[in-house]
Amino acid sequence: MSIRRFCSIYKNVLADMDNLIAVCQVSSTANKETNFQMCKSLITNAHKCGAQMIFLPEAFDYLEQDQTKSLELAESINGPLINNYKSLAKSLDIWLSLGGFHEKFSETKLRNTHLVINNKGEIAETYHKMHLYDVDIPSKHLKTCESSLIEAGNEISPPVKTPIGNVGLAICYDMRFSQMAIALSESGADILTYPSAFFFETGAYHWEVLLRSRAIETQSYVVAAAQTGKHSSVRKSWGHSMVVDPLGTVIAQCSEESGFILAPIDLSLITSVRQSMPIQSHRRYDIYPKIVSSTSYNESIKDSDEFKFGTATVKGLQVFYKTQFCLAFTNIKCVLPGRRCFSGTSKNCSEIYRIV
Repeated sequence: MSIRRFCSIYKNVLADMDNLIAVCQVSSTANKETNFQMCKSLITNAHKCGAQMIFLPEAFDYLEQDQTKSLELAESINGPLINNYKSLAKSLDIWLSLGGFHEKFSETKLRNTHLVINNKGEIAETYHKMHLYDVDIPSKHLKTCESSLIEAGNEISPPVKTPIGNVGLAICYDMRFSQMAIALSESGADILTYPSAFFFETGAYHWEVLLRSRAIETQSYVVAAAQTGKHSSVRKSWGHSMVVDPLGTVIAQCSEESGFILAPIDLSLITSVRQSMPIQSHRRYDIYPKIVSSTSYNESIKDSDEFKFGTATVKGLQVFYKTQFCLAFTNIKCVLPGRRCFSGTSKNCSEIYRIV
């Protein structure tokens, strides 16, 4: 069936659905131009099917086993490759999630960077992969050390407001850390993204289980664009790109071929699921600490906000860190000379020691 015919059928089926996304699955090589043309074709065809936002996997730019060559191929986010994707997003009036870009960081290190480009061709947000895949699994003949080439990121980026909802950014191995998923969800994410180049050796055991788990525990959509197939004599990716709804149901999935899938994002379903089972409000933050990102809390504090401590007031512009129980702020002059600004309960004391 031709792409034109295929997309025509999809448009009829999904005509009454808003927030349509496309999730691309590719088999990257060390040739950046070949990879770009492959991704461009998928993006163009997904756009013809009505997708508003299109997701590419980790290493969409290239996959090179030799670290020296990988360093040579790397670019900055202002380089020609990302500029090509900016132009493509603008010309098609679509949003792009570029799952894991090899961003030049230093002479010996790269960053694994997830970029979101809006429909004006602008970078809306970036995230640097925090959790690096350093593993040795003899039973699977799998040994890799991502940290030998990649510089780890140090913060969670705030969810990005897009036409399909608030998108939380992560990359591949991040999916194994539920704390990050919960932090993104509590910072307002409707959709969690895990663009990946998941090793074939662990894919059958962990891929779907992890993605569905992250969706269920956060009651969010999970979108995972993936690499697939054999990239070299020593590297093969699992594929099976998928979209999971807030109930943990896989609503769209690729096999092991290159291509794309389409799926609607129903924001009302997120609201319904979270209202019927309000697990976020049931979490016991009086017993264990709340998981939030420093970037995210600061986004939620306005300069005009006021925080009361008895008769004293702290302005939002003074606050540089916030948790459920504590505020850290610049003390230009004493708010309450000789007094403390918190009650000495066990949860407050443990929280302030944790922050320090």
